[in-house]
Amino acid sequence: MEKKNHLFKAEIKEMLDLVVNSLYSKKEIFLRELVSNASDAIDRAKYLGLTQKELVADNPTWRIDIVADKDAKTLMISDNGAGMDAEDLEKNLGTIASSGTKAFRAALKEKGGANLPELIGQFGVGFYAAFMVADKVRVVSKKRGGDAAYQWESDGTGAYTVEDGVRDDYGTSVMLHLRDEFAEYLDEWRVRELVKNYSDFIAYPIYFKGLPEKKEEEKKDGEEEKKPEEPKPLNTMVALWKRPKKDVKKEEYDEFYKHLTHDYTPPLETIHFSGEGQVEFKALLFLPEKAGMDIYMPQTKHGLSLYVRNVFIGNDFEMLLPEYLRFTKGVVDSSDLPLNVSREMLQDDAVIRKIKQAVTSKILSTLQEMKEKRAENYLKFWTTFGRVLKEGIHTDWENADRIKKIVLYPSAKTEAGKLISLDEYVKAMPKDQKDIYFLAAERIEEARHSPQIEQALKHGCDVLFFVDPVDEWLVDSFREYEGKKLVDIAKGDVQFGSEKEQKAEKEANEKASADLKPFLDAVKEQLKDNVADVRVSTRLADSPCCLVAGANALSASMERMMRAMNQEVPHEKRTLEINASHPLVAKMKDLSGDELKDAVELLYDQALIAEGSAIPDPARFTKLLTALMLK
Repeated sequence: MEKKNHLFKAEIKEMLDLVVNSLYSKKEIFLRELVSNASDAIDRAKYLGLTQKELVADNPTWRIDIVADKDAKTLMISDNGAGMDAEDLEKNLGTIASSGTKAFRAALKEKGGANLPELIGQFGVGFYAAFMVADKVRVVSKKRGGDAAYQWESDGTGAYTVEDGVRDDYGTSVMLHLRDEFAEYLDEWRVRELVKNYSDFIAYPIYFKGLPEKKEEEKKDGEEEKKPEEPKPLNTMVALWKRPKKDVKKEEYDEFYKHLTHDYTPPLETIHFSGEGQVEFKALLFLPEKAGMDIYMPQTKHGLSLYVRNVFIGNDFEMLLPEYLRFTKGVVDSSDLPLNVSREMLQDDAVIRKIKQAVTSKILSTLQEMKEKRAENYLKFWTTFGRVLKEGIHTDWENADRIKKIVLYPSAKTEAGKLISLDEYVKAMPKDQKDIYFLAAERIEEARHSPQIEQALKHGCDVLFFVDPVDEWLVDSFREYEGKKLVDIAKGDVQFGSEKEQKAEKEANEKASADLKPFLDAVKEQLKDNVADVRVSTRLADSPCCLVAGANALSASMERMMRAMNQEVPHEKRTLEINASHPLVAKMKDLSGDELKDAVELLYDQALIAEGSAIPDPARFTKLLTALMLK
């Protein structure tokens, strides 16, 4: 068979039905699309008027009008832009996916046009969204530079008509004959809501007019005739992110933030910047002062409000913002963003990644600046959102080191309510200290009174307190900082001081272990079901004992947290460390029989209480303690 070229065949009715019923997830999108088309038409007229002044000789006041007629059940969106003739109507509206905006830009590019206007439409399907709510659509248009008006009409079943129309001024009117179930779009409040949501920052005023107009009340004698009030636009038209930063007042930023987030308090920090180079975009971001109730809800979508050429696309585009920065509110507007044909979804590619990198970097650099120059504000931010930000150490390897520089922790040496950074910790380390010490606990008070930190403080070493549940989860991702290891002071073997001091302490411990061997063996035998070992401690100074986990074991606080979440946690025996120089140990080593057993039981319970764990038999503990007090 001879090879032949064939063209794909399209069933126009089915294709239009697909566009109308499957392309958009929300019916209300139709108004956004039609208003965007009207805005593009005005942009085209203004741009052409720069070289063909006769096209705008009427010196129009650019505007978009929405007229609702409840009696006729029609909604009309009208502009005084470039307009179309019969050929344009057939080409742009009679051919699905033929974009007049796209063709206009292409033509200008061919002529070497510079500084092309930011036009919204690009796919040529937005107009057909009208058929989602209308059973008939009529378009009347008069092209600038032309003398006649033309009318295009279709019921969305695959056919349309083009004929002479009636229109005095230049521009285009799109009239929708709404189906009964969509009568809500004739109400002013509903139209106002949609314009606010989707088209609030369109550069031209959008006015609403309801028909039929109310009849004028009869004028009473002596009463002055009332002048009709000047209509106010439905949209604000003020896209703050496109204005130079120096021209925007703080009050304007605050008002915009409240408008965007419905938060009644001003933002803690405002970030206004532009991305230039390979990808161009503008961003206006805010760091709130207070956290929303949904900040820790895993099912809630978080993201920035996305605008493309001032038109709202959505407010949960998570691809533009990493999860650990989900507290950030604001707007990103770009002409380069690749949207799907319905403009409801971003398509993942290099453009998205570049914008995300730039936004992330700017937020982190702003936080660093806050920490250095506006410490009080940063402390407010950290207290509210620090737990969320720390997630980035585990999830964002590229920026983990930057995040580590701005994390704050309470510590054994800081006053109550004060926090320190890792840089501050390292700067204050004694010259003999090589590692960064931390202790995981559920509460700061519990950590401050922990016996495990006694020797560290005695040698002048500070200990960071990891009291957020997320802290221990991060330990595996947070093994070192500036070349210094992070060491859990409640695990494994730890030594303090200079090599000389460590050597002397080791010799003293070996001697004490030999002297106390019978006592240590007796304690180990009695507690063999509960502890892995009993040894002389290197970390205790004032307390008689403490429990220590293995170097790779879960801490006691992590075990408790996981059990509280109904997680199965295998019981790992810990080591009981004894303070050989404590008076209590000196007395206990001389005991025997039941007296020794009771004392050992009390000692073990004491170690459990000190680490925040529950004792196995509270009634038994109370009985033994009472007996001891009576003696």
